[in-house]
Amino acid sequence: MDVLLLLADGMLLSLQPLNLVMILLGVTLGLFIGAMPGLGSVNGVAILLPVTFLVPPGSAIIFLAAIYYGAMYGGAVSSITLGIPGASTAVATTFDGRPLAQQGRASLALVTAALASFIGGTVANVLFTLFAPLLASVALSFGPPEVFALMLLAFATFVGLGGDDIPKTVFSICFGLVLGAVGFDQISGAPRLVLFDYNGFLQGIGFLVLAIGVYGIGEMLWTIDQTRGDVTATTPKMTIKGMASDTKEAAKRGWKGTMIGSFLGFFVGVLPAAGATPGSLMSYGVAKMVSRKPEEFGKGSPDGVAAPEAANNSASTGSMLPMLTLGIPGSPTTAILLGGMVIWGLVPGPRLFVDEQEFVWGLIGSFYISNVAALLINLAFIPVFIWMLRMPFTILAPMIFVLSIAGGYAATRDMFDIWLIVLFGLGAFFMRKFDYPLAPAVLAIVLGPIAEPTLRQSLLLSSGDPSIFFTRPVAGPITIIALVLIFLPAIKVVRRMRDERKPAS
Repeated sequence: MDVLLLLADGMLLSLQPLNLVMILLGVTLGLFIGAMPGLGSVNGVAILLPVTFLVPPGSAIIFLAAIYYGAMYGGAVSSITLGIPGASTAVATTFDGRPLAQQGRASLALVTAALASFIGGTVANVLFTLFAPLLASVALSFGPPEVFALMLLAFATFVGLGGDDIPKTVFSICFGLVLGAVGFDQISGAPRLVLFDYNGFLQGIGFLVLAIGVYGIGEMLWTIDQTRGDVTATTPKMTIKGMASDTKEAAKRGWKGTMIGSFLGFFVGVLPAAGATPGSLMSYGVAKMVSRKPEEFGKGSPDGVAAPEAANNSASTGSMLPMLTLGIPGSPTTAILLGGMVIWGLVPGPRLFVDEQEFVWGLIGSFYISNVAALLINLAFIPVFIWMLRMPFTILAPMIFVLSIAGGYAATRDMFDIWLIVLFGLGAFFMRKFDYPLAPAVLAIVLGPIAEPTLRQSLLLSSGDPSIFFTRPVAGPITIIALVLIFLPAIKVVRRMRDERKPAS
């Protein structure tokens, strides 16, 4: 009851005129920041941080959190309409959102993304409100063995993402892991895989650079090749009745992915240094694994849109929890928010909920208000997003190319990344030509830099004994489940090959 009273006070505080204006402005800016390739919530919050010194600290953090919320919604827009992820958190949305748009069902994809984001955010807000101290202690219990076991579980879903051709899937995973290992070793500091001793490789290969190249340039080249340049623009119709029908279909066909993404995304978001990108990718893999129609994933499944969108919004709220309760940022964006709080004289940690109750519950109340505002603003702008798809491909293709190059340059301001984008685009095109799955490679380059150091740290803790992954109470069950999921598809393939060799009776 005390929690509900504090939450009610927080909501009333966030509905004060100044705070409400901050929420609406932050969500709207965040929506367009998230939709711009290469910008994303991290850059958006960092760029607008100085503006917040014009308002009180409480209103300032509400404004920045609203930008974060809006950016999570907005990342799906360019993923669906253009096939270019607005941020790394929206890469998995591209897998099914873009095919739906190409089928003339962009409205369904955008409505599904908006509803899943809203439900994911709502579930995360409720979990945050009720279980913040408990979940913070659970997050602290996750050491390197537990994090590696969780990453291994994520890798276990990769085989399912690659279809029945396991060798090509394994190759795709290994290729992604190699790309993720480029740059300085996170533990020893030694440079690795620095081709031709070029300094550009020392910083590693940025995931956003890879994503823009693969899903921006690569998708454009693939479309031109498949149509031999004779591309007609999709002409989706946008009516109130159509949106109502899409809403009904999104609820019917996307509920399972939404539930998976809402809970799994929040749990992964709570873990320090994990963030929304691994949560969205893992949710996509789990949603496909448990689906009754896994063959629809990658071809335009609403569940394939709902799972990552629910996950990245849920994870964004989850990443706030360790920042507020422990002073440990759960994502790059919350690290910037943490810095802003310190500048304003607020000290994150267990005492924050006691010493700054009004600030904390005002912020939590703003999560609920921002979530509703983001849903309504997103739905209101869907006709604008649909209009983009009515442009002829002769205009859209150059626009995609320019946005891809501009987005890649805006993130790092390094021309080396522009050449990498073009190279990855060409590589993705040829991988698709030879039927190599792209999703496992993309997922591997995200989780590889997290899995490798935690594996090595775990083995250092156990003096090289791998049993540490089986004997710890949390890591053990997760590791066993992951190994079962890894070997299960291989066993099925062996059985099928054996059955095919049997002579017909």
